[in-house]
Amino acid sequence: MADRIGELLLEEGLISREALEDALERQKGEGGKVGYHLVQMGSVSEEDLVHLLSEQYGIPAIDLRSLFPHVERDLLELVPEDAASRYNVFPVHKTGNIMTIAMADPTNVVALDDIRFRTGCEVEPVLASEFAIKEAITHSYEDKDIDLFGEISEDEVFDENAGPDADDVELMSDEDEIDVNNLESASEGAPVVRIVNRILVDAIDKGASDIHVECYEKDFRVRLRVDGILHEYMRPPAKLRDAVISRLKILAKLDIAERRLPQDGRIKIKMRMNEKTREMDYRVSSVPTLFGEKVVLRLLDKDNLCLDLTKLGFEESSYRAFETAILKPWGMVLVTGPTGSGKTNTLYSSISMVNSPETNIMTAEDPVEFNLHGINQVQMKESIGLTFAEALRSFLRQDPNIVLIGEIRDFETAEIAVKAALTGHLVLSTLHTNDAPSTINRLMNMGIEPFLVATSVNLIAAQRLVRRVCKDCKEEIEVPEQALIDIGFSPEEAAEVKPFKGRGCGTCNNTGYKGRCGLFEVLEISEEIREMILTGCSALELKRQAVEEGMITLRRSGLEKIKTGVTSIDEVVRETVF
Repeated sequence: MADRIGELLLEEGLISREALEDALERQKGEGGKVGYHLVQMGSVSEEDLVHLLSEQYGIPAIDLRSLFPHVERDLLELVPEDAASRYNVFPVHKTGNIMTIAMADPTNVVALDDIRFRTGCEVEPVLASEFAIKEAITHSYEDKDIDLFGEISEDEVFDENAGPDADDVELMSDEDEIDVNNLESASEGAPVVRIVNRILVDAIDKGASDIHVECYEKDFRVRLRVDGILHEYMRPPAKLRDAVISRLKILAKLDIAERRLPQDGRIKIKMRMNEKTREMDYRVSSVPTLFGEKVVLRLLDKDNLCLDLTKLGFEESSYRAFETAILKPWGMVLVTGPTGSGKTNTLYSSISMVNSPETNIMTAEDPVEFNLHGINQVQMKESIGLTFAEALRSFLRQDPNIVLIGEIRDFETAEIAVKAALTGHLVLSTLHTNDAPSTINRLMNMGIEPFLVATSVNLIAAQRLVRRVCKDCKEEIEVPEQALIDIGFSPEEAAEVKPFKGRGCGTCNNTGYKGRCGLFEVLEISEEIREMILTGCSALELKRQAVEEGMITLRRSGLEKIKTGVTSIDEVVRETVF
């Protein structure tokens, strides 16, 4: 339809053939829409163009200029300026869950989908002049703050008053050791420093766990992982991408001249937020991609570290079993799950619970994420031969009571850990498996004998993280009983359970979720299960026996949290299998 606008105007006698050819020539050189150039040239009036488009699209037109001085601020917060400018749209009004949006091109499905995703509303487009929309955006948006899901404009980048000042962030690293070259000079420019500082500060303010800085052929974007889900945060000017990447690498003490190999580092900064000084750690990883380096920063915020086992999400019976296992004087406790499922937090909570002046706790970690008082933490350095296996051998000569191994990756580490567990030490570690029973088979596949596994392992806990339903906008929803039965509820439970879902609000950035909690599957190694391990039973047989003995599976743990309104059906189905 958009391609035929010029011909339609010609057919209606609203423009001449010469005017259309001139507009098409302008379009080739400057881009944009033919109608825009025709209006700009004075060949057709805005009113005639909008009237024709309204008839062709079957969408009502609106006189936006008479409305925009009186637009409610709430609407402007729901549709931030960056999105309005990018799609050339403007929010008109909102009734219930239906938002009316003025658009110059109501066929732009991408814009409609994005606005629907941002606001959580059903979107009804109305037609308005492109010029009127631009005027409405200019006159109505006053604050230039970057929205969580928005972009950063080039004007903001070079505005000295925009965003946190460089003085708001104090580096704790020593940059004088880095050689100065052209790239480093570019990375020290005010716009680049301002962008990087703003990313680091806003990530904390938004409660992000990771920052993704990504380079593409003609694009440069930053995404934040909030409550386990990635959201686009900003799109800085593409010409600054090398300087921004170099700035991050300098702060992390990485080699900015090396752009062909992956590198790992750490940024330590002090920042003043809300009249308080906070120390923050960022674990930095860079990898070379097709169009530049991708940098991922993991936020290590000790202020948000929860070391209380009772608040992680354990069901009562699972918590009692886990507590009993970590209070034993010897044996092995394993925590399993994929990357980002909260295993490290569970282990830190465990050793914090048993940390006392009478206990010698040694940890081997790669990397050490948080410094815990009273615990001897060792950072692995494989480049010089300090591996988990080597560290564990040394630990056994350090008179430890409790040993924490960041991850059992190979036979050598597993063998030493098992021997330590059998010689009077409590060993805590992690593995990457899908559920608790399959961890047994994983150890045996590594080469550990079944009798050693059966006698050394006390307990295995599998875990996942799901998002919590936002407390400020949670509401009860109707779900067919059969659908509840299909995900694991019994018919009796399905008749009574009342699921909740967040409708979206300012607190949760219109996602319906705020914060996360754990789902736990805790497998105690009972005498019956030990006998089954010795006879080589499969993971499925071990799971059936554990469930008979009262083990709560990951799916059942999720169902319990649906019943109590902690999380939603979508989250549990996404993270667990029935």
